[in-house]
Amino acid sequence: MFLKDSYRLPAEWEPQSGVQLTWPHAGTDWAPMLDEITATYREIAEAIEKYEPVLSVSVDNVQRSMFNVQCTTDDTWARDHGFITLVNDCGGVRLLDFQFNGWGQKFPADQDNAINRRLYDEGRVRGEYVNQLDFVLEGGSIESDGQGTIFTTTGCLMAPHRNQPMTQEQIEQRLKQSLCAERVVWINHGNLIGDDTDGHIDTLVRICPDDTLLYIAADDEHPDLLRMEEELYGLRTLSDHPYRLLKLPMPRPIYDEGDRLPATYANFLVINGAVLCPTYGQPDLDAEALRLIGEAFPGRDIIGIDCRSIIRQHGSLHCCTMQYPKNVIV
Repeated sequence: MFLKDSYRLPAEWEPQSGVQLTWPHAGTDWAPMLDEITATYREIAEAIEKYEPVLSVSVDNVQRSMFNVQCTTDDTWARDHGFITLVNDCGGVRLLDFQFNGWGQKFPADQDNAINRRLYDEGRVRGEYVNQLDFVLEGGSIESDGQGTIFTTTGCLMAPHRNQPMTQEQIEQRLKQSLCAERVVWINHGNLIGDDTDGHIDTLVRICPDDTLLYIAADDEHPDLLRMEEELYGLRTLSDHPYRLLKLPMPRPIYDEGDRLPATYANFLVINGAVLCPTYGQPDLDAEALRLIGEAFPGRDIIGIDCRSIIRQHGSLHCCTMQYPKNVIV
């Protein structure tokens, strides 16, 4: 049980002050399809702005709004370079600035890793800045129920070039300490073909209200997801109850130059009053995924966003965004 002045990592469905988007530009890998991906980002921004503000980070003020910050960036994955934000019931905010190193030094990330300090120094976000740059942690690699439980994957957090030579036990203790968590649930199976992140939890399993988990189904090329499903059926909540499990369909394979892309319906974004859900031009499966997400989030608008452009760079909707709790964006 959290005390009023105790900090915690809120669940994504709790009240928010806005969502960060870090915009594509000609200096990123998006250059060959810049118009297409910018149109998708505009669609995401316009959908969010019906419910809450968008904090735009861009090199050229591509998105005109009062919440715009101009700075250089390597790429666009705000989920992984954005602040991870703790709150308490007294209005306190802690902005945790972890190191982002391009998913284990796979891609350049120095400019993205400096965005948080720029936002803080310019006064675009409110809270206590907490330097955690001695530890690599990406927002897409963790899920919180807001009540002390953190989900993550061994595939990602134990992957090379992140926090070695730390052991799993040491990493768990650091997560508990930094995120003020009571427990860490490690998912040991599941990884999407084409996923550069080594198995982010937000591509596989999502925590939803009322002890519900949405997770992705296995297909012929992902048999390990059956073992992940077995893990989920064995989990219990902090109050020792089984989770309610809802299985999302796996999109039919989408390829780019012969390589399968990591399309997943689990990569949705929860905002105030709505859930933005990735779709992939597969009407039957898109509709079923939106139905199940709506079942997990009753009373919210369920909005589909065509993410076939985003997955060409091996991410999806949640990867592009980072929500901030109330009292952060000012």
